[in-house]
Amino acid sequence: MVPDRPRHCTTPRRGQLNSCAYGLCRSAILSVPSPVTHWRVGSPVSRSIAGSRRVAYNSPVARILLLTQVLPYPLDAGPKVRAYYMLRYLAAQHDVTLVSFVRPDDRPEYTEHLRSIASAVHTVPIQRSLARNIRASIKGLMTGLPIVIARDEMDEMTALLQRLVHETSYDVVHADQLSMAWWGRLAATSGREERGKARAASGTFDHPVTPSPCHLVTVLDEHNAIYALTDRMAAETSGLRRMVAQREAGAFRRYEADMVRFYDAVLTVTDEDRSLLLDLFAPPDRNLQAAKFTTVPICVDPAQVRPVMQPPVPSPQSPPTILHLGTMFWPPNVAGVLWFAREVLPLIWQQVPDARFVIAGKKPPADICALTTDPRIQVTGYVADPMPYLQATDAFVVPLFSGGGMRVKILDAWLWGLPIVSTPIGAEGITLHDGENILIAGDAHSFANATVRVLTDVEFNHQLRIAGRRWVEQNYAWQVVYRRVDAVYTRLLEGDIVTR
Repeated sequence: MVPDRPRHCTTPRRGQLNSCAYGLCRSAILSVPSPVTHWRVGSPVSRSIAGSRRVAYNSPVARILLLTQVLPYPLDAGPKVRAYYMLRYLAAQHDVTLVSFVRPDDRPEYTEHLRSIASAVHTVPIQRSLARNIRASIKGLMTGLPIVIARDEMDEMTALLQRLVHETSYDVVHADQLSMAWWGRLAATSGREERGKARAASGTFDHPVTPSPCHLVTVLDEHNAIYALTDRMAAETSGLRRMVAQREAGAFRRYEADMVRFYDAVLTVTDEDRSLLLDLFAPPDRNLQAAKFTTVPICVDPAQVRPVMQPPVPSPQSPPTILHLGTMFWPPNVAGVLWFAREVLPLIWQQVPDARFVIAGKKPPADICALTTDPRIQVTGYVADPMPYLQATDAFVVPLFSGGGMRVKILDAWLWGLPIVSTPIGAEGITLHDGENILIAGDAHSFANATVRVLTDVEFNHQLRIAGRRWVEQNYAWQVVYRRVDAVYTRLLEGDIVTR
């Protein structure tokens, strides 16, 4: 089933899909949670997300307020993957309250699943309209705020956060993405005021985790260096769009620096983003801010996803298939797919004339759908279950020339055991071995040659599949990598905080 399929876009013919008894897409598996064992570092204690929420630990349990801009379930986008596994890791050890914006297509069962992990979940419907965009533009121009930040200012979220910090003495405010940094600052400032009032009234403080009642600590999880991402997007546009993007990049430079300076700890998903964010500061402030940073890559759960299995002998009805999977209203994905279709695909067709290019992702624009004038190109729109497309895939492409952070789609493709061809920026921030578990190509001819090799060399295709799956299992399992967060929380909760 392919819901929300755009006009002029097609679904695969049944004869083109290979059957597989073992392939399971990550989001489909996690829609029905199974018991998962979590281990506290240094403590032989387990916990099941389907069972009790808390167990006794040797160290104090902190009360965490976790703020997300997107509901972190189901796992159909990179930001959701990051936030979901961060929530699971923190909730295995601490008392976590999740606050998230929600969209009209977020179903009640998604929130219920998250309630099986967090101690409490609160949601606020996000508001989008032309009038709100106009007001945000005016406010942004008058105040210097990024317009997309001003757009999400909502009284309902303000009221909710102020109520929560009044009712509960939180130890940590953890803001997921820069888009929630303002809300995190609001919650932390209000929470510190509440703690100060409580201390003045009673002269005592009954929660032993933090060193003083006013000492509520803050963590900002930066998925990208947003100012740099906006700079890249400005360079790829022209006219009015470039002017707007350049204005937003300048606003984000100031805003992002202010937020990094406010927070007690900053997580980045790549070392490249860490360097870009530190470039916002001049010495000696740069050295002071650097002490706040910890790189924790986005991770996945190899135990929950089995690799896609293909039949040993391809069906004559299944031509060699190239897949691009990603959100198609994100401008870098649109630009990359158009480049691949216009510059790379004709070169591939010179050697593999029957090769098929499948573009799967939510809300493809008109110029993407227009590619289907060639019957060898298929645009699906959003797919609830990508497995049929994955089973038919001979090459998974990531043709990106802008963006930031990490492309979770590469981790996903490794999980699924798919051979990948990517541009250098597409694979930015990911530890890899070019030629062993992925192919990296930066121009049209080299990208075409790499893709043709994957499509035509069966043995090499198989080697890439095996090596990619092994690599993600060894290096990007959240249960292991997210232990780095323990050191960050321990430092903050023990009072070792960088002076702003």
